[in-house]
Amino acid sequence: MTNIPQPNRTIWIIDAGYLIKAAPGKFDYLSLKRELEQLNGEPFLDTYYLNSTYNLRTDQQDAFITWLKSAPPKGPKMRVILYELREVHLRCTGCGAEYDKQLQKGVDVGLATLMIKLAYKNLCDRIILSAGDGDFQEAIDFLQSELRKEVWVTGFENSLSADLQSYADRVIWLEDLWPAIKKTGNGNRPDDI
Repeated sequence: MTNIPQPNRTIWIIDAGYLIKAAPGKFDYLSLKRELEQLNGEPFLDTYYLNSTYNLRTDQQDAFITWLKSAPPKGPKMRVILYELREVHLRCTGCGAEYDKQLQKGVDVGLATLMIKLAYKNLCDRIILSAGDGDFQEAIDFLQSELRKEVWVTGFENSLSADLQSYADRVIWLEDLWPAIKKTGNGNRPDDI
């Protein structure tokens, strides 16, 4: 009997807030997905885009979200999960000046929960995580040691936590992919939110 290799069930999970802040410029999610799938050796089983946004979105944001959900070749076909972005009024403890700051609410918890849920239900063999926060190390450790899943991490050198790097089965530096993923005026592709 011939042993037929099983396809690698890989899911890509994106902390969009991290990628947007850490990137040296605008990039194209469709191109990034193609590059990561090539490194993976086959297409992703699924892709999840997690981000925060205001309840009242602009037409540009809605166009971008619709594009993310669109299937190739027009879009990257991602499941979009949006959390509330809230604005808080703060006072500087040093000088007393008041200022407003936008804070994500729920993205990190949602991301960790999604990874564990997908792995626990055995819906994947590998998770590729695009995030930079070292707080995910316990979730990654659980995925690897208890659920026997492989975890790759993608990020930028100056913003990818050493804790995440040490737990990852593989680290993909997005600077190495930058020439292929940087946005070069792709015409009708909307900008990210």
